[in-house]
Amino acid sequence: MTGAAASANADRPACAACAAHKSQGTAALQEHHMAWRRGSVGHSPGGILPSDRKRTCSGAECDRHLIMRIVLFSRLDELVPYAETWDRLAAGVPFCTWAWMSCWWEHFGPAAGRGGKGRRLTVLGVFDSADRMLALAPWHVERSRTHGRVLRWLGSGEVCSDYLGLLCQPAAEEPVAEALADYLLGQADTGSGADLPWDLLAVEGVEAGHLPTARLVEQLARRGCLVHAGSPVNFWRIDLPDSWEAYLAMLSRPHAKRLRHLDRAVFQTGRGAVHRVQSAGQLPQAIEILTRLHQRRWNARGRPGCFASASYAEFHRALMPKALAQGQLRLQWLELDGRPAAAEYHLAGGGITYAYQSGIDPERLAAQPGRLLSLATLRRTIEEGGRAFDFLRGDEPYKAHLRATPRPGLSLRIVPARAAARLRHRLWLAGRKVKQWL
Repeated sequence: MTGAAASANADRPACAACAAHKSQGTAALQEHHMAWRRGSVGHSPGGILPSDRKRTCSGAECDRHLIMRIVLFSRLDELVPYAETWDRLAAGVPFCTWAWMSCWWEHFGPAAGRGGKGRRLTVLGVFDSADRMLALAPWHVERSRTHGRVLRWLGSGEVCSDYLGLLCQPAAEEPVAEALADYLLGQADTGSGADLPWDLLAVEGVEAGHLPTARLVEQLARRGCLVHAGSPVNFWRIDLPDSWEAYLAMLSRPHAKRLRHLDRAVFQTGRGAVHRVQSAGQLPQAIEILTRLHQRRWNARGRPGCFASASYAEFHRALMPKALAQGQLRLQWLELDGRPAAAEYHLAGGGITYAYQSGIDPERLAAQPGRLLSLATLRRTIEEGGRAFDFLRGDEPYKAHLRATPRPGLSLRIVPARAAARLRHRLWLAGRKVKQWL
């Protein structure tokens, strides 16, 4: 609670239940606060109110603790009323939106069968005393023989979601992180009898500078959790200038010269034309072109390609109409001499275009269709006022060549102090060392 709010409430009586628990010691008071966050008790000057979870103690004694209430959502339909708030908290990042994450759960959760049967939805909502949602922890629990019960982001796995993290209202990061850390540690300590038992929190696909997630990691570490850092990852982004000519000036002279030559030889002569999906009626053709070119390219390299996975393909077919309706879809293909030669599937939000997936005709590599389409896409993004173009994770050399710069990412394993969880972690570390030695 802010200083102003605390001073405004200073004359109100403290919660009688809090006062009683405080007299029993700090541990009892903390357990009382956690019970309130779970929604199992309420607070008021008169004490515990099981049937009234919206009323809160406002005495100075409880200001710091009772501003937050944690709600565990275990069914997708429970979250539908919060879809608009979810998108607001996502702050324009397409991989954090309600459409992306709910669609992922529908295609990779237990209802989809396949590998999702061991997953359980465990989204945590953080509410203030006025019942306003301040933050969301978009997690699910995945069971593993090696790691036990693992908390992972929705969107994890083969769809390669980036820029994930705790979704939080600006300026509320610290109290939200404290409340979530208390809740998570309380759940870990009670083990199998808890609503959300966990042995490992996997923090992946998160930018290192993401403040809400960084604050949560800090709070968990302060409370005794072990934080193990894995191999570093980078996201790559170009901060775009105001014009195409200014962008070309960022490149080396030979590179800029080659791009100008390609533009004159292909686009200005009419040999090449770029088509972007503008309506739902264009989606079937564009999806077919993207899928075919992507698969042909990877099959030519002896690899199966992403769309060989039925779950992956179905997820994106379901997602694209939603992203198009929200103005986030950037799906285009390049026709070279009248035939599709390359396709790109991007998502946009907050002035940033994210380069997600692509496909190239392997028989026409000499014509540089991938470079041509990238050139056209970058140029259009700049002309539409985009402030950045993001190539997501991976250290491929072409990204730096196009003047993208790395943004460090997190790859963390967070383990609670419970003996069984620590034992699993030590066994995992030992297994890694054996593999490295072999």
